[in-house]
Amino acid sequence: MESIKVFLVEDDPVWRKGLVDYLNKEPGITVTGEASTKEEAIEKYSPAEIDVVLMDINLTENNLDGIETALAFIQLSGDSKIIMLTSLTDEDVIVESFSAGAVNYISKSSFKEIPDAIRAAHLRQSAIHPTAAAALRNEFLRLKNEENQKLLSPAEKEILQLIHQGQTQTQIEQALHITKRTIKNHINRILKKMGVKSSKEAAAKASQKKLF
Repeated sequence: MESIKVFLVEDDPVWRKGLVDYLNKEPGITVTGEASTKEEAIEKYSPAEIDVVLMDINLTENNLDGIETALAFIQLSGDSKIIMLTSLTDEDVIVESFSAGAVNYISKSSFKEIPDAIRAAHLRQSAIHPTAAAALRNEFLRLKNEENQKLLSPAEKEILQLIHQGQTQTQIEQALHITKRTIKNHINRILKKMGVKSSKEAAAKASQKKLF
């Protein structure tokens, strides 16, 4: 079986040498290329001769230029399999890495997991590292919440809040100084948007989703 060809992009020479020595002892894995800067990495990158890329996130101090390099690789070859290596656990950075096209994100302290991550990436079976998975889940929830917040207009939210408080249409009419016809039109739109059959059900669902 042919070895998986790994391209390592890392600015720290000591860490780079240690990782190269470690990976080259692994069966079926060979580090075939190295780079220490974004410019060198882009110059040396040859998609046809590389199976998996290990990319340090900060190639210069706190610059996140590893993410920029990953994006450049993806633009050169959409099939690039890039694993980000870092000591950072900031959720925004993790999400940004995946947005740039990374298939996995591993902390340098978990270096023993890197060989299996390389094999999985090569087979397109990447099981995302738990740290990254948690960040992506939180980002998904944030985006979902943002989407929910945009679902209803301020007026619709206000009406639902009053319904949730148990107010009748007459009370809502007096509180908001709008006609019952306007209230009914709002409620019809709310039911359609939320996919429910009653205003009480809509109010309960809106409360659960923290829309008001």
